[in-house]
Amino acid sequence: MTGRDPVTLDFYAAEAQAYAGRSRAAEHARIAAFAAALPAGGSVLELGCGGGQDSEALLARGFAVTPTDGSPELASQAARRLGRPVEVLLFEDLDESDAFDGVWANACLLHVPRQALSAIIGKVQAALKPSGVFYASFKAGTAEGRDRFGRYYNYPSSDWLHGAYGADCWRKLDIDEDMGGGYDGEPTRWLHVLAFKMP
Repeated sequence: MTGRDPVTLDFYAAEAQAYAGRSRAAEHARIAAFAAALPAGGSVLELGCGGGQDSEALLARGFAVTPTDGSPELASQAARRLGRPVEVLLFEDLDESDAFDGVWANACLLHVPRQALSAIIGKVQAALKPSGVFYASFKAGTAEGRDRFGRYYNYPSSDWLHGAYGADCWRKLDIDEDMGGGYDGEPTRWLHVLAFKMP
């Protein structure tokens, strides 16, 4: 089962410059909590880096960051911001083992079809070193669907995410909720997941 949605990728291809260039602050509070769980100078893989704002903030904290995005057009925009190459990587093509101290996936795995999400999370878990930390965020809901731009969202509940992650497979799995926004300008209920791999 593929983790990609062609319509969603087409949106980011067409809107890459506007999407990457919009006024958007890095997720500093979330990054601080994530960073606190990492060793100094640790290795971080960012999935779905978009315009590169979060990778920029993680690099500023001294981490060895590997920024990636599934959209070649967004990867190009992020590379301009960061002044370094950004790999084009689709989630299902992640094939690393015990490679990273942390994986940062802000507002990207929310585009993975529901039936593929557990397998993608398994790939992330495999890519983490023992005791590694994994952050991801999702637009909350009760059933998969599309927004007004046609982008696919899995729209999970907290309980559904616990099942998709396999809570027993992690040393610790924290899910919290807050209100925020997004590119569509709509008030959005967000779920934030911080998962810690077994030692």
